[in-house]
Amino acid sequence: MPEVNPTREPEIPGLTVGISGPARKSLAHRLISLGLRLHGARTYYIRPGSRVDVSLLDGLVLSGGTHVHPERYGQQPKVTARYDRARDATDQSLLEQAERIGIPVLGICRGAQFINVFHEGTLCQNVTPLRVNTRHRPLLLPLQTVRLVEHSRLRELMDSPVIGANRIHSQTIRRLGRNLRVTAVDNDLFVQAIENTRGQWLMGIQWHPEYLLYHSGHRRIFGEFVEAARRFKLVRLEPDTGEA
Repeated sequence: MPEVNPTREPEIPGLTVGISGPARKSLAHRLISLGLRLHGARTYYIRPGSRVDVSLLDGLVLSGGTHVHPERYGQQPKVTARYDRARDATDQSLLEQAERIGIPVLGICRGAQFINVFHEGTLCQNVTPLRVNTRHRPLLLPLQTVRLVEHSRLRELMDSPVIGANRIHSQTIRRLGRNLRVTAVDNDLFVQAIENTRGQWLMGIQWHPEYLLYHSGHRRIFGEFVEAARRFKLVRLEPDTGEA
């Protein structure tokens, strides 16, 4: 008879993570999908205007892309930029559902900014002329110094107080939204990462870890997110033992 291992964990059904992005996928979105699939998740791409039942997902990623329209945080456009109002509306709906259900959320670049706006924060529309101690030009390689806050999810994940990251953005978080905390800054003290202080697992990062999958620390961001989705799914699969 085959040997039975009484400590073997039960198999967990597959995970499905939604990735919100523009109408047309880019290399970045394919790399995000790869980063998630490396840790065992399936992915579902969500385009602007899509009507998605978030309760059918185990996690949600808001990816990078166009600027968040300033009307979302009570301002008018002050710079020439590309906007996508349909995507703003879709991400708003996705976050409303995600918060209500409690599924894990990961925001990347624009996604982190949108999370802050969703929580009633504001953005700086053009951070480039305000830089003093950091480079002005975009960086795909991890040449930007990012300092992580002690006792934060990201600090524990990266296992270092200082890391290298890339930088492609020209907007950044200005006033922090409700129930959020800053977990990383650059050398000009611009916000580089946020997480929530209550509610579901939620993290927003200003850089693009999908371009840094060759680095174990940045891969762990996707790994930790997938693990949070897995834990959330297990909780949902537990039978209701309460009285009717």
